[in-house]
Amino acid sequence: MRVLYVCSELFPLLKTGGLADVSAALPPALRLAGCDVRILIPAYPAIESAFEALTGQPQLHLPQLNGLGPQPAQESTQALPYLMLGQLSTDAPAHCYLLRSAALFGREGNPYLDSKGEPWPDNAIRFAFLGWAAACLGQGLDSAWQPDVVHCHDWHTGLAPIYMRELAAGDPPKAATIFTIHNLAYQGLFPRSDFDQLGLAPDLFSMDGLEFHDQVSFMKAGLQFAQQLTTVSPSYAQEILTPEQGMGLDGLLRNRAHALCGILNGVDYNVWSPEHDAVLMHHYDVDSLEKKAHAKAQLQIRLNLQDRQGAMIFGVVSRLSEQKGLHLVHAVIDQIVQGGGQLALLGSGDPDLERAFRLAAEKHPGQVGVFIGYHEDMAHTIIAGSDVILLPSRFEPCGLTQLYGLRYGTLPLVHRVGGLADTVVDATDTTLRDNTASGFVFGDFSVMGLQNALRNAFAMKPRAQIWRSVQQHAMRLRFDWTVAAQSYLALYRKVAMRS
Repeated sequence: MRVLYVCSELFPLLKTGGLADVSAALPPALRLAGCDVRILIPAYPAIESAFEALTGQPQLHLPQLNGLGPQPAQESTQALPYLMLGQLSTDAPAHCYLLRSAALFGREGNPYLDSKGEPWPDNAIRFAFLGWAAACLGQGLDSAWQPDVVHCHDWHTGLAPIYMRELAAGDPPKAATIFTIHNLAYQGLFPRSDFDQLGLAPDLFSMDGLEFHDQVSFMKAGLQFAQQLTTVSPSYAQEILTPEQGMGLDGLLRNRAHALCGILNGVDYNVWSPEHDAVLMHHYDVDSLEKKAHAKAQLQIRLNLQDRQGAMIFGVVSRLSEQKGLHLVHAVIDQIVQGGGQLALLGSGDPDLERAFRLAAEKHPGQVGVFIGYHEDMAHTIIAGSDVILLPSRFEPCGLTQLYGLRYGTLPLVHRVGGLADTVVDATDTTLRDNTASGFVFGDFSVMGLQNALRNAFAMKPRAQIWRSVQQHAMRLRFDWTVAAQSYLALYRKVAMRS
């Protein structure tokens, strides 16, 4: 089974969120399952620096067809993007098609936003070329390697299925297409005027095409034209069929529900395990949980928190946004501190939330530690050193942070939604008795809902034997990419057979 895996970021080379972690872990797991996987990714500087072209491999030039495919501005003198086949020098080496264009992708920093946090004005044409490159490879651009499946991830790749259909010109496409939704809230919306650059028939700017409230939606393109749709958890696959979480696309998704399923993300335990985490000064495992105290002390030093081993530390590693429920966390900081707890937060995003958490750290010196930005080592430090990891998201397609918390014996406190509901079992009298509890879950997305869950966590912490038992159960749980890879492989076979 030959699979072209199309993505826009890849850990550890370039990461803005969980998509990068998935792209780093799923292709190697698929290879172990017997797939011949190649990654297609834009040549951002961070990716380019790790790329080694294979000797003797020619450049693959994207075809320029009359009216079909991305149409650069007529006044542009920049060379068109092209593909090179090579290898990425990462911990899990992968064959990779690099989409090269200095004009489109040779930009340092965030792949989607400029230095002011605004979307690059040419994002439509940039990611149209990513979809076009995927479609061309899917239709046989590389005569030495023809994929059976083109697996596209999130809106950045949303045009690949429609470009493949148009390239096939009425015949069945040469490869099946799968489109995975990592977060429906980010839809790749562009002005109506950008449609003219995409090289698609005018009638595709319609309700049955790419049009979404008089804008162009790359997400809708993927949902409309891919043969198979997946989400990153089973619960999220059901939730997006509702108006509450369908982000205006629930009608389309209900129409395509027969082609939609959820496959839970996994964890790369080579990266996320307290037994060998390179960030930790002292390692521990399920049978030496007393050594987790060293991780707590390390965290308190890093974030200038008071050295109190008895303090219950609530950790946050998150994008700072309303979707992630971080306004709820800010509202309960006083409750955490008054209860003898501490807050350790890593994140960036909404400027008002960034400011609010900085002020909270000033108000509660030594009890609230805040790191604005993203730092991989700090993420590991917080997840290992906290007692509880907070994920009170309004919606959550899968969530990886709670899975990392489980592995480190850092009990997740989550809103009952999406992948959080699929992976965390609330500590109740019943689940404590049958040893299935793995964290704290609340259903009412409100400050009161979060406060109630916090009270439950504070009440259970002094019951040391029970707390340790829940930690040990959590640490023994496995959400391995091997399981997810087998599910994807079965899906690849099914859609390839249909096509």
